Amino acid sequence: MGAALRRIQLGSALSAFGLGFTVPYLYVYVAQVRDLGAGTAGVVLAVFAMAALAVLPFTGRAIDRRGPLPVLIVAAGAAAVGACALGVSDGVTSAVLSAAVLGAGTAVMQPALATMLVWCSSAATRTRAFAMQFFLQNLGLGIGGLVGGQLVDVDRPSSFTLLFLIEAAMFVVLGVVAATVRMPRAPSLAGTVPADGAAPKAGLRVLLSHRAMVQLCVLGFVIFFACYGQFESGLAAYGTEAAGIDPSTLGVALAANTAVIVVAQFVVLRLVERRSRSRVIAWVGLIWAFAWIVAGYAGLGHGSQTMATAAMISTYALFGLGEAMLSPTVAPLVADLAPESMVGQYNSAFALVKQLALAVGPAVGGPMGASLHGPYIVTFVLFSLGISVLALRLGRHLSPVQDKPSLAAAPSRVVAVSVPGNEPVTAPTVVH
Repeated sequence: MGAALRRIQLGSALSAFGLGFTVPYLYVYVAQVRDLGAGTAGVVLAVFAMAALAVLPFTGRAIDRRGPLPVLIVAAGAAAVGACALGVSDGVTSAVLSAAVLGAGTAVMQPALATMLVWCSSAATRTRAFAMQFFLQNLGLGIGGLVGGQLVDVDRPSSFTLLFLIEAAMFVVLGVVAATVRMPRAPSLAGTVPADGAAPKAGLRVLLSHRAMVQLCVLGFVIFFACYGQFESGLAAYGTEAAGIDPSTLGVALAANTAVIVVAQFVVLRLVERRSRSRVIAWVGLIWAFAWIVAGYAGLGHGSQTMATAAMISTYALFGLGEAMLSPTVAPLVADLAPESMVGQYNSAFALVKQLALAVGPAVGGPMGASLHGPYIVTFVLFSLGISVLALRLGRHLSPVQDKPSLAAAPSRVVAVSVPGNEPVTAPTVVH
């Protein structure tokens, strides 16, 4: 399945490249270029996020029933339509509706792509497949943002329309590339079909009864709340208000974050892929706690402005190191916990948890970062240490192969099927 994986990764990277063209400039486009005001821009950004919360609860079941490929193609088409419509929107209603379609389409693409990676990889290749996807998506976002920045002109609305049309074209390319992928047959359900021939159990009740998955979702919420949910809200507000850094420096800090991910991803992968996933995630919590302490020095340490700026850039870089460690651990773990008939639902549930954290994170962190500087740092140091504690607790409910896939004796498409309940059960290894 090497060719299939390469095509999936290519399409994923190109779609991220398209998103990079518009995401950094969406607020400016709505508020200033279309002259709809800051309030409307805030509504558009909120609708973009809320659309994901509306569609993700139904996405997993559609993926498991219809397969990830048709779901991805429909989502890419919807995202392309939303991007085109937003590029020509000059009114409040059209901008809000276009953002809703774009947000829903991009949200559905993520669990569909994740499920395709699971279907087209084995236990031996899955960790690297997800690491490669994370690497390429960050690279695509970074390059797209840089190129888009050279094209935009606030005085020329047509330049922004061009960005949205390029984004739409990238989504169309994703759909076309995905349509050429020869997907393998869905993994055999022999290990999960009851002896009486009834259909395997599935649904929200099954997922909620799966202790390890519930713990992973709680852990995922804390991870995304304490890191990604603060990048452009609380941490940015803290940096400008407490540390006094120039707003343009935030762009440099985000670039440092992306650079660390791009440079370190495969070096880090060599170090973590044969180690316990739960312990790797616990180390990420410690690294991020240190990052928040460095941020505390930037705003509360009474050092020079140069030292404060360097500390804030270092904070973002340390977050990037932790992200590079998480990419080959968390997403593959979701796949390995899922029963074979619920891979899409597990991926969608985790994507929903991520989206909730990204919605709550700015709402909580933004006001704290702007005014409650000391409590803000202490709060997120504690959240980061909480990641380490939750990760170690999760490790107790994982089978040895789920926690450390390198223990698998032979390659298989699905190495371990965790049966929802208190104790995970390792499925028989099937060699293909």
